[in-house]
Amino acid sequence: MEQNKPLLVGVTGGIGSGKSLVCKVFQTLGVPVFDADSNARLLMQTDQDLIDSIKNEFGEQSYVNNELQRDYLAKIVFSNPEKLKVLNALTHPAIASDFEKWVKSNSNSQYLVKEAALFIESGSYKLMDKIILVTAPDKVKIERVLKRDKQRTEQEVKSIIDRQLPDSEKRLHCHYEIVNDGNPMLQQIIELDKEFKKL
Repeated sequence: MEQNKPLLVGVTGGIGSGKSLVCKVFQTLGVPVFDADSNARLLMQTDQDLIDSIKNEFGEQSYVNNELQRDYLAKIVFSNPEKLKVLNALTHPAIASDFEKWVKSNSNSQYLVKEAALFIESGSYKLMDKIILVTAPDKVKIERVLKRDKQRTEQEVKSIIDRQLPDSEKRLHCHYEIVNDGNPMLQQIIELDKEFKKL
């Protein structure tokens, strides 16, 4: 790669597919990883412009004592796709700007990984050089999420999966697929690491 321009690799996948686990392996291999979802949570708590926009759109009760009321917001956006679009439209530009700064501060790396659930839906996959889709059978996804998120019911997880863009559509925009069906993924990730270092 040319100097100061690392290869940008996106990792995406539905809820419970294991994309965070894949990214942890990349981190273990010494690759810097940007987690868009964690970053969005941080920005929604610290970026005053974004906080003002959310209050303006979803009401003052979105924040209590300067704390984002996640449950309140989640109830609104998960029952209303239009409201979810509005929230994403507010947060994506802030994340994109944060990601740009992060890329500059890691410009000496051969490649960088960005993890995001909505890469394809938001169109931000177009800004990446390569996209990896992490997939798993629905049954496995549901089991994983129920184990991780004790407060969720099986029905809730199924309805989240149903609302997400199907893997068949995501595949159209992805260069690689890591199948996370319970068999070891390490070899798949090590092979990709070698390939990205050559590019």
